[in-house]
Formats: sequence, structure tokens, C-alpha cells
Amino acid sequence: MKRFTLMLATALAAPATPALAADNPFAMRSTLPFEAPPFDRITDADYQPAFEQGMAQQIAEVRGIADNPAPPTFDNTIAAMERSGAMLRRVSAAFGAVNQADTNPARQAVQKAEARALAAHGDTIYLDPALFARVAKLWDTRATLGLNPDQIQLLTIVHQRFIRAGAKLSDTDKATLRDLNAQLSTLQTAFVQKLLAGTRAGGLVVDDPAALAGLGEGGIAAAAEAAKTRGLTGKWVVPLQNTTQQPALQSMTDRTTRAKLFDASWMRSEKGDANDTRDIAASIAQLRAKKAALLGFPSWADYVLVDQMAKTPGTAEAFMAKLIPATAAEERREAAEIDALIKAQGGGFAVKPWDWDLYAEQVRKARFDLDPAEVKPYFELNTVLQKGVFFAANQLYGISFKERHDIPVYNPDVRVFEVFDRDGKHLALWYCDYFKRDNKQGGAWNSSFVGQSALLGTSPVIYNVANLPKPAPGRPALISFDDVTTMFHEFGHALHGFFSQIAYPSLGASARDFVEFPSQFNEHWALDPKVLANYAVHYKTGAPMPQMLVDKIRKAQKFNQGYALGELIAAAELDMQWHALPASAPKQDVDAFETAALTKTGLDVAHVPPRYRSSYFQHIWSGGYAAGYYGYLWTQMLENDAFAWFEAHGGLTRANGDRFRDLVLSRGHSQDYDTIFRSFYGKDPEIAPMLKDRGLAASGE
Repeated sequence: MKRFTLMLATALAAPATPALAADNPFAMRSTLPFEAPPFDRITDADYQPAFEQGMAQQIAEVRGIADNPAPPTFDNTIAAMERSGAMLRRVSAAFGAVNQADTNPARQAVQKAEARALAAHGDTIYLDPALFARVAKLWDTRATLGLNPDQIQLLTIVHQRFIRAGAKLSDTDKATLRDLNAQLSTLQTAFVQKLLAGTRAGGLVVDDPAALAGLGEGGIAAAAEAAKTRGLTGKWVVPLQNTTQQPALQSMTDRTTRAKLFDASWMRSEKGDANDTRDIAASIAQLRAKKAALLGFPSWADYVLVDQMAKTPGTAEAFMAKLIPATAAEERREAAEIDALIKAQGGGFAVKPWDWDLYAEQVRKARFDLDPAEVKPYFELNTVLQKGVFFAANQLYGISFKERHDIPVYNPDVRVFEVFDRDGKHLALWYCDYFKRDNKQGGAWNSSFVGQSALLGTSPVIYNVANLPKPAPGRPALISFDDVTTMFHEFGHALHGFFSQIAYPSLGASARDFVEFPSQFNEHWALDPKVLANYAVHYKTGAPMPQMLVDKIRKAQKFNQGYALGELIAAAELDMQWHALPASAPKQDVDAFETAALTKTGLDVAHVPPRYRSSYFQHIWSGGYAAGYYGYLWTQMLENDAFAWFEAHGGLTRANGDRFRDLVLSRGHSQDYDTIFRSFYGKDPEIAPMLKDRGLAASGE
């Protein structure tokens, strides 16, 4: 591909618009309800020409803004930029969904082919001097323009976006920046594709189902089905989840098999083969450090955090430092408790990471008499969704749901619901794609096909994706309470999107240390007495979950928090240390760097490994969380503060829900995040409710 640094001299010169078939489904706005993507018409051959046409159209639109002979105004410059790129938005949203959740070689080829072009497209816009001159003129005279608060906020964001994109650099430095961006886009795409292949290849394959003892009949049947989908005869496959620990380790009784499964996870993309991601990760870290330096920042972390809630790496590190002492002490206590259990059983070994979940579960059972097998029959997926997730949203916000079967989907597993507001009017469309597939990226996430915007006249079309275990044909989808929590979590993101009331598309984004606040807050309602009683019913008999079992689940929520918090902090610290590297640092040896970085944390990483290793930490290498993974912890602080407020004001009520909706969920980035949070909580965030929620003692306050 032609190197895009050659485009610098012509800046926003409009390219020749490539031909696009008239029947390409991205050529015009979707005629489906609420502009939902027409997946029944979209083929893999449609994506690449639509990307190219979409980029060309937006460049032509932005060229017209830059060359406008009229003096710059908010409407002919800032709002006009917000209106541009409609086709590119359509194809990017649809392709992003299918390529993450239902990829194939053709889609991966499009991703690889367009990665550099898309990176260059952003550079072409934000490095154009004529366009930036118009934005800068508006910024310099903003006090005289009579702008309303939304317009001032948008102008601030757009001006900052240009600066952070390199608009003030010299032509020589702009050329360097373009090259760095092109390299990064290529490497990030390669990381995703290698990791997906490595994760699939890394699944545990066994010849004898006896090796899977402890998984139960359903788990072994699912392993047989997974082998069947891979064309393996006489085999059983335990596919890998995206995290270090694997769900099956909680119940597998054969220690050798557990060790093999853990090793398969730990080494999935670190085997020196075609799927090894380590060199890519090290290269990305080095290039990001160079880009940060070019833009005037000591490190990538300094560059990223400027527009986050924390503002500086020092603030984020100081926050995590308050968590480490209590977490480390709890890790040691938990490890000693597990070792004592192993010794009492005559195990003759000290706990290793592949033992932890199995024996921790035994401790949980002994202490709380809680057996996951006893719990799962009360958590049937569809019942959890409709009588739990939807019910809680109705109680808090008055919204209701109706499944639609006339909206095309990208995979048969996907379901679509129309969402109605408290007055009965249409609010949004919501898709859910819950089951694991080999061609789906690991984890769970939320995104949108269409974002809410008053300027564009659009309402939200949002989707949740997860990797819940798909039952064998004819069996119910019974899930764990952790899976229930995942469903509530991702739906919290969806609620944030449903309730958006922003004027301009760019005001809809959230910082990484704020975006998880609504989702983690929504997890609390899974255990609300009224909500739990509504959905926790036996899938066969419809009998409610016995109160004795409910009490056990509640009491067990603070169990194993040293491990749960420790693996998260270790991953966040690993991320921050990778992105604290200066541009002068040499390219790192990934294994050596990771070992040193984890040792610095002061956590018990020998027993509690990080939730992600560098080699499969997709969040930070290609998922937008670089120097931002701490945000999962930071937003736990915010959501525990918010839930403490709810508890102090009556809990699950429409009045409280409406207040949270109006002051937080509807605001997007129309105000600073500190302002949004304080408007609801009444003061700055505090760490004490977070530690209390996990049964840990506060320190450093």
C-alpha cells in the first residue's frame, strides 16, 4: 500500500471518488426502522468499497468546510464537521460489530486492507492547516460568539482533538506522525487477528472425557459440541475465554488437566509460532512512546490521561496505591486458607494458579454452603434477561421492551428488542448476542450501530455481546451468577446509550475512567431483593430460589476479593507501566518487562496472576484501553459511591432512577466528568464505599 506520508503536501486534496454499486447497502441511509443495519442485504463484498467511498465522501465534505470563503462560524465549521462522514459511520458501525463478534477470513482481509487507510483518513482531516485555522479562529474568539453550553463544550472537544492529533506540528513532524499512525494501525490489526487465532488454537483438547471430571454432564456435552464444530472426531474441547483464569478451572478435579488448561490460557499467544503476539506488543508500546514525545508528552500515559477524569498518571497510580495494601493482605490470607485446605485433604502441594479457583470454591462451599451447581438451575438466560435485566430497568426508569423478529441480524444467535420510554414512545433498538463462538473475540462488550444525536435526528441502536456458554442442542442455557452479573453490566452500558440526550455526536463519547461507571453500577441490581425474586426461579418448576440460597449468594459476594481485586490491579499496573515508558526506552523484552512490572506492584502475582498477560491483553493493544485499564477500578469507586447514595435514599425507586438518568446517564460528555459526578453525588468521589463493598479495610486515607 502506498505510504500515506506522501499525502501531506496536498493535505485535504479531495481524492477521486471510487465507484460504488448503486445497490450497495451503505450507499444510502437504511430504510429499516430506526436506521438499523440491513444485514439481510449486506455481503462481505460490500464493506471495502463502502469504506473507500465513505472516506472519499467525508474528505470531500471536509474539504468544502476548509475551503469555505465565508468566515468560520460554529455552524459552518464545527456543526458541519459533526454532520460529515455519514456513510463512513454506517459502514464502520456494521463492520465493527460483525468483525468482532462473527468474523471470517473475508472480513479479516477487509480489516487488514483498510487499517492504514482509516488511520490516514483521520490524519488527513486533523492535520490540515486550513481546517485547523478555522477551528482555531473560533476557539480564540469563543467568548464573543454567543454559544450555548453544548456548543462551547463541543468547540472545546474539537479544538483539543486537533491539538492532540498534531495540528500544531511542523510539516516534517506531521509526516513522522502519519508514519507512526500507519504503523500502529497495522500492528493493532495484526495483534487482534493473531490473538483470535491463538486463542482458538489454544483451546484444551482431550482424548478422554474422564480428564474433564468435575465439569458435569452439561459441561462435557458442551466440550463434545465444541470439538464437533472444529471438525475433531473422538475429542473434547474446552475453548479459552479471554482472561487468564478459565471458568472450567473452578470445577475440574484432575490437577494435571487443570494445569494444562491454565498453561493453554497463559501461553496462548506466546509460543514462538505464527500467533505469537509479543513482538507486536513491544513494537506498539515503543511506537506509542515515540508518538507521545512527538506531541510533547513524557509518555503515552501522560498523553492519554489529559482528557480523562483522573487527568494524570500520578493521580491514577495514587488511587491504585490506596487499594494495594488491603488487597495484598487479603491475597496472602486467602492463599494461606487454601493451602490449609489442601493440606487437610492430604494434597501434598502448595496452591498454584490452576488450583486456586477449585479450592477457593471448596472454601466458599464450606463457609457459605454454596454450590454453583445448586444455583444455576435458577438462572436460565432468557428468564434472567426478561425478568431480571429488563425488570430492573423498568422499575428504575419506567422503560419496557418488545422483541422484534422483523429486524435482520448478522448471526442467528442475535436477538433484537425495541425499547419504549416511560411515556410509551420509542426510545431505542437493542440487540443481544450472548453465546460464545470460535470466530468471536473474547469477553463482553457494548457498542452501537446508530448513536443518539439531536443534530442528526437519530435514536440509539445499541448491542451487547458476551461469550456465555452455549448449551448443547435441546438443553437450557443455565448460567452462573457471574454470568448474570455480566448481563447486568453490559446492559448498564446500553442504558447509558438509551438515555443519551446530546445534541452533537462528539458529545456522546465517555472517558475510559467514566464509561464503566454506569455498567458497573447496574450490576448492583442483580442482587436487589425485588429484582432477584423476580428472575431467580427454577427453570423446570418455576419455583422461586429458596431464601436460604439467596442468603448464601449474598454472603459469598465478599468472598475471594483479594484474588478478584488483585488480578485486576495487576493488569492495570501492567498496562500503566507499559505506557509509562519514555520514547528513549529501547524496545522491551516482553517477558522480562512483564516480570519486572508485576514484581513492582507488591501483589502476590505468583498466586494471583494478572487478569491479562501482555501477550493477550487486547484491551490495551487494540481495544482502546491503553493507559486506561485502571478505569475499571476507578469506575468501581464511582459506582460504589453512587450505589451508597441510592441506599441512603431508598434504593430501587423510580425517583432515584430518574435522578440518575437525568444527572448522569443522559449527559454524555456535555459537561466535564467531575461536574457530572458531583451533580449526582454531591461531592468528589471517595474510595471507602468501594473497599467496604469488597469487605476490605481502607488504607492511605
